[in-house]
Amino acid sequence: MKKLLAMLLIGAMAIGLIACGANGDVDEAAALRDIETADSSIVYIDDEAIALVGSIADANMTEEERAEAEELRGMAVSVFNQCNALRQEQGLKTLDWDDSLELSAAVRASEIVGTFSHTRPNGNPWWTVNSDLMWGENLAKGFASTEATVDAWMNSPSHKANVMDGGFNTMSIAVYRINNVLYFAQEFGY
Repeated sequence: MKKLLAMLLIGAMAIGLIACGANGDVDEAAALRDIETADSSIVYIDDEAIALVGSIADANMTEEERAEAEELRGMAVSVFNQCNALRQEQGLKTLDWDDSLELSAAVRASEIVGTFSHTRPNGNPWWTVNSDLMWGENLAKGFASTEATVDAWMNSPSHKANVMDGGFNTMSIAVYRINNVLYFAQEFGY
């Protein structure tokens, strides 16, 4: 009986590694807010975190910093385009890029460096960066390419469900790099 249990556990772990990809991680489940139980009278917007991310873009960057920012933005747009192509293949409408949602994604991408979780470092839920906009979230870290990141999300049922959710209208992605590790935050809105 112990051998059977050990074999089942090893099999489950192998499936989990395949779904996550050999060179990166995705959180065990994608995050999705329940629209029926959301209290629309309470709005959370973390202006301080959003302002810090916004100020980075407005700072006097060196040429090297500007080139890296452009490279990371190109990766984010690549993920966006790949996900929209997959949606089109399934007969779903493409999602629109939302600049405000991009700022929220940038906050989340920088936060998951320290705490790779759908819970923010301060203990609040992920969507409290901007509860007016954020209704779904996919995270990933450590993948070598945008294609590998999207493949990992598409091989995870909960992440794929967010990408293929027919109710979403907007999507934005931010990519953050530290110590040559890429962190992806994909945010969805209605």
